[in-house]
Amino acid sequence: MAATSSTIIQSSERMTDAGRPDTGGPKTRPRPRMRLSTSRLAMLFIVIFAVGVTLVLTAVYFLTARVLDQEVDAVINSEVNNLVDDYSRGGLLQLISTLHRRADGWGRTGAVYLLVESNGFPLAGNLARWPQVVSRYNDWVEFEIDASEAGGAVSHPVRAQIIRLPGNRWLLVGTDILDRSRLASRLRTAMFWGVGASVLLATLFGLSYSRRIRRRVRAVAATCESIMAGDLSRRLPVEPAHDEFDALAAAVNRMLETIEQQTEMLRTTFDSAAHDLRGPLYRARVRIEESLQHEGLADNVRETMEATLAELDRVQRTLGTLLQIAQTDGRGRDVPTEDVDVAALARELVELYQPEAGNRNISLDYRGDTTAILHGNRQLLAQAVVNLLENAIKYVPDGGKVEASVRSDGNAVTLCVADNGPGIPEADRTRILQPFVRLERDRDQVGSGLGLSLVAAVMRLHRAAIELLDNRPGLRVQCVLPVQPQRLSSNVT
Repeated sequence: MAATSSTIIQSSERMTDAGRPDTGGPKTRPRPRMRLSTSRLAMLFIVIFAVGVTLVLTAVYFLTARVLDQEVDAVINSEVNNLVDDYSRGGLLQLISTLHRRADGWGRTGAVYLLVESNGFPLAGNLARWPQVVSRYNDWVEFEIDASEAGGAVSHPVRAQIIRLPGNRWLLVGTDILDRSRLASRLRTAMFWGVGASVLLATLFGLSYSRRIRRRVRAVAATCESIMAGDLSRRLPVEPAHDEFDALAAAVNRMLETIEQQTEMLRTTFDSAAHDLRGPLYRARVRIEESLQHEGLADNVRETMEATLAELDRVQRTLGTLLQIAQTDGRGRDVPTEDVDVAALARELVELYQPEAGNRNISLDYRGDTTAILHGNRQLLAQAVVNLLENAIKYVPDGGKVEASVRSDGNAVTLCVADNGPGIPEADRTRILQPFVRLERDRDQVGSGLGLSLVAAVMRLHRAAIELLDNRPGLRVQCVLPVQPQRLSSNVT
């Protein structure tokens, strides 16, 4: 029990609940919406950590308070048993004598005693009267008393046990629990500070971890964008931490090294084969042309040689287009770039192909902005527009219509070539962009199925999106090119 040096004045009218203190419940706040998975993971970690720490500290608080209550109750029970033994041995006079001897126990031990008659008249003890807010029919009660101390009157909480004695007399035995209440208050304060500090540390750690993960993911994404743009020499960053990300990055880097070696070998082989085949094909063409100039050739021989010459032209065009596609897909690091006015480029090419379209009574027009500038490769963009125009003129029937348009919104340039021809079924629009893919209905047409493939390769190089749409009727090829394709321009050496 706590020892104080004060004298009891009177019992107070105030009383507290004999139960445990109310620590209050946690306030639930609406959680902000998080779009990033790292932010959601960090928030989940903070919530789980905060709940765990709160549960642990709350359990420690209640267990400590329970132990303190049990100790206080044990002391009071022991004192009550001693007084009951005195009453059993010597009766009422013995009990009153014992209470008189212990009347000064408040100043030494904080003990509270009061023995009253059935009408409430006090017989012995250090309380002036029975507390009015305390019912005699409760076993355990808690109330407050005002005691004078050096600094004035101080309110002290008291926990007491009430015993009914023969003769309808009542005995109240209790002790001052001010120090216990102060200790419980300090425990609550420590618990709140502990939870707050733990949540703060968890928040700082979660934010730091989330930033680190986002930074690494952005670095990996940027490297992958460069690799997809054709820079196969780039590698994923590996940090000294040697964690799971570093292990994954190292494995991917080894894979990229193998892919780069194989790609370079295939590219070298393809370039060498293409260049080696150009010579024999050119010499064969020259010989056939020289032979056709000789007089006296039989008609069937001349027809055969002319057909062979046409086939050689087709093989040379196919080989040239294949080589151009391979070079376009693999030249992301060294492609020259400049500011290109796509609108002016499209108008020039439309004017160039209008005579050919006019021979087949096809209407070829340009509609759109007068200026649409972006950063790219002029030669490749021109080749893409040429392929789109030739493809449209080739498949549109006589008397049809082809329209080219260029629109700019400041961030992107949209190039469209639309016609009212047979179009392409929706199921075939994705695979038609692959090399050598042709529709069954077009098998009789002259071509190799590489025109749209080259357009798709040019769009990939410029980080652009290409889409084949239904023009109702006909086909509408739409290419959306960013004004500043940073992956393309940043790789120029």
